[in-house]
Amino acid sequence: MLVAAPVAAGWPFNLFSPPEFSDQTRDVIFVGNNWEGTVNVIDAETYEPLGTINAIPDKSQRITEIYLNPVRLLFFQGVRLLIGEGNHQYVDDMYSSNDGRLLVVSRPSFADVVALDVITGEVVWRFQVDGYRSDHMAISPDGKHVAVSASTGGVVHVLDVATGEEVGNFPSGDSPHENIYSEDGERIFHAAIGQVFTPLDRGRVVKQLTKGERLFQIVDAETFEIIKRFDLREKLDEAGYTHLSPAIRPMAHTDDERYFYFQVSFFHGFLEYDMEEDRVTRLAHLPNLVPNLPREKYVNDSAHHGIALSGDQSTLCVAGTMSDYVAIVSRETFEYTIFTGIGEKPYWVTTSGDGEHCYISWSGTDQMSVFSYESGQEVARLDVGDHPQRVREGRILENWLTP
Repeated sequence: MLVAAPVAAGWPFNLFSPPEFSDQTRDVIFVGNNWEGTVNVIDAETYEPLGTINAIPDKSQRITEIYLNPVRLLFFQGVRLLIGEGNHQYVDDMYSSNDGRLLVVSRPSFADVVALDVITGEVVWRFQVDGYRSDHMAISPDGKHVAVSASTGGVVHVLDVATGEEVGNFPSGDSPHENIYSEDGERIFHAAIGQVFTPLDRGRVVKQLTKGERLFQIVDAETFEIIKRFDLREKLDEAGYTHLSPAIRPMAHTDDERYFYFQVSFFHGFLEYDMEEDRVTRLAHLPNLVPNLPREKYVNDSAHHGIALSGDQSTLCVAGTMSDYVAIVSRETFEYTIFTGIGEKPYWVTTSGDGEHCYISWSGTDQMSVFSYESGQEVARLDVGDHPQRVREGRILENWLTP
């Protein structure tokens, strides 16, 4: 539901006017620090740290509401214990509005999405998702809509970026997770990962019974009708990969949207899926540097969590989450180079807008790296906040930088 939140006093802009980018905004990188509740802002060209945005300015109000509702309090603590590794989750994902005036943030522990005024830091609008936890988001190519997964609500909400009003929604499986818009904005690619916090992770029959409904969907972004829907389990079995989990984690795809690269639970690597032929075509095995680590110790079932494709579509950048490495992988041959000793628990990968670099968050050591696709080398590393996860490019008002 859209929760009433007055527009900040003195709001000086018309959100519906066409944005003027040339002298009003700066291209930046946003890094969301999940456990801290902050967002680092970094210059997209120089990698200079520009400052930090507080994503939970209304924390006291939200906490009070939660403690007055026994059911919400139970889930609030459950998110901390089961998914947050003992920590509350305050920033999962974020995007800026095209004009750089708003920062839209999904806040799992508060089960909401908010738009923050980047100048005043106040909440402009707030949307409370179905269920008790919000998760991954995606922004439409025109910047007008944002899709957010309600991970305990079994639904994906699509919101108007300017107002926070819901323009539509569509059903999912258990634990709706990743969302990506097609390049033309006409479709949403979505995956539900099932129950990642159940303790029974061994044995195929046990996993089938306890992990819930894990699905991939292609959804019409205007009507929200489901165009295509399948359980990857059937496709993996057909390809002879009966040992792999069908829970699709982060994904990347080619510009023509024919080939998708899926990370799946517990697997050190990724698979290639041909949407035209509707089958798994190849499997990329990457090193497992923790072979003796029980599956129950994998963070939310993620052996790897983060994958992106270079602008020329020749190279993949992969986060080897449990093995603490980044892999640069040839898309043609799946030959790879891994980089260790940089940080711990890489948890997201994003390709830069120019397609030449990939950004990696090191959630265990609170840093972000920039790698060059061409050279395959790290070109920058920055300290950020507590437990960085999602990394996104966007814009921010130049006024935000004025003392």
